[in-house]
Amino acid sequence: MVFSSILFLFKFMPLAFLIYYISPEKWRNFTLFVLSLIFYSWGEARYFPLIMVSIFINYVSGLLLDKYKNDNKIRKTIITLSVMFNLGALGYFKYSDFFIENINAVCGTSIPLLHLTLPLGISFYTFQIMSYTIDVYRGKVEAERNFISLGAYVALFPQLIAGPIVKYSDVSNELKSRKITLSMVDEGIQLFVMGLGSKVLIANNMGLLWDEVVRLGFNNISTVLAWLGTIAYGFQVYFDFSGYSLMAIGLGKMLGFNFPKNFDFPFISKSATEFWRRWHMTLGGWFREYLYIPLGGNRVSKSRLMFNTFAVWFCTGFWHGASWNFIFWGMWFFALLMLEKNLILKYLNNSKVAAYLYMFIVLQISWVLFAVTDSSQIMNLFAAMFTFKGGIDWVYYLKNFGITIAIACFAATPAIKILYGKVEHIKAVRCICILGVLLVSTAYLVDASYNPFLYFRF
Repeated sequence: MVFSSILFLFKFMPLAFLIYYISPEKWRNFTLFVLSLIFYSWGEARYFPLIMVSIFINYVSGLLLDKYKNDNKIRKTIITLSVMFNLGALGYFKYSDFFIENINAVCGTSIPLLHLTLPLGISFYTFQIMSYTIDVYRGKVEAERNFISLGAYVALFPQLIAGPIVKYSDVSNELKSRKITLSMVDEGIQLFVMGLGSKVLIANNMGLLWDEVVRLGFNNISTVLAWLGTIAYGFQVYFDFSGYSLMAIGLGKMLGFNFPKNFDFPFISKSATEFWRRWHMTLGGWFREYLYIPLGGNRVSKSRLMFNTFAVWFCTGFWHGASWNFIFWGMWFFALLMLEKNLILKYLNNSKVAAYLYMFIVLQISWVLFAVTDSSQIMNLFAAMFTFKGGIDWVYYLKNFGITIAIACFAATPAIKILYGKVEHIKAVRCICILGVLLVSTAYLVDASYNPFLYFRF
C-alpha cells in the first residue's frame, strides 16, 4: 500500500503543485491541507477520521494550554491527557497484537488478536503533533490558533508517510509566511530526483539480493553469502529511507519549507555513538529532546545515566516495530553506546582502520536483529555468518549484484557529494545527470514489480 502511495505521489505531484502555485499566498495553507488530506485518503481512506481527530484534539489542547498558561495544575492535566491520547492511539493500532500475543504466551490465555491495519504514517505524525503540544506546554512556541495551519503541518504530504520527523518549531514561521524562489524549486527537484534514484535504483536492487538470501534459507547458505545478504539489507534500509527522506526534503523546498536533514553519510562513522548522530537524525533528535533530556540527560549519576540511555534505546527499538527483535536491536545499540562511553570511544576516535572494522561487524549484527523477526531464524543467520560455512553460492550473486554493491558503497560516502559538487555548477552536466536519473528511475517504476518500502511498518 505504501509504495502504491509513493507511485500516487509521483502522479499526484504535477497537478498538486500547479494548484498550489496558482493559489493566492493567503490560501496556500488551506490548499496544502486539502491536497495532503486527498493524498492521505487515497492511501488510507478508512483512517481519515483518525488523523482528523488527532489534529483536532491537539489543536484544542494547544488553545487550552495557552488559555490556562498561569495555572500549572490545569496545564499538566491538559498535556498529560494530550500525550495519553497520542500515545494511546499509536499503541492501540501498532502494539495491541504484540501485547495480546505476549499475554497469551505468559498466562496461557487465548485472547483473540485484533489484526489491525497500521494507519499510514502514524508513527511519524504522532511524534510530530506531540512536538507541537509539548512545545506549547513548555512555552517554546505559541499555540496555533488557525486549525488549517496546524492541519497542514500535521498532514504535510511530502513527509507524511515516512518522515523525516519535522517538529512544529522547525516550520512554525514558514507556516505563517514562506517564499518560494526559483533556486528553492531547482534545489528541491534535484533532491527529489536523487532520492528517487536512491530508492528505485539502489535500494530495490539490494532488496532483491536480500530476498534471495531469505528464499534460500539461512541454514542453506555459505558464510560469504550470509555476509553479502546482511550488507545488501543494510544498503536497502539506508537507501530506501534516506532516499525517501531526500524526496520529502526536496518536495518541501518546492513548497517553501526547509525540512531538517535526516541522514549524514552514517556508514563513514567510526563508532556507534557517531553513527547515531548521522542516522535518522530527526528521530534521534526527537527522543533526545522529548525523552532523554526530561529524564535528566547526562547531568546525572552514572546509574541514572545508564537508565536514561536504556529508556531511550528501548523506546527507539520499540518505535520501529511491535516485535521483540526490534527491542533486541535497540538493546544492542544501548550496550554498544555504554561500552563506548565507558571504555573504548577514545580509542575508536583515534583509530584509522580498527574502528571501521568494528563498525562493519557491529552494523551487520544490527541488521540481522532488525531484519529477522523470528528468534530461531536470527540464530540460524548468526550461525551462517560466524561458523565459516563453505560454499560457492556467493559467486553467482556477486556476479549479478557486484556492480550495484560497488555503486552503493560509493554512494554511501561523501565522495558522491564531492563528485556532484564539481559538476553541479555546470548547468548542462547537471541537467543531464538529473534527467538521466529521473528517466531511468521512471522506467524502473513502470517496468518493475518489486517495489518494497521498508519503513512503512514503522
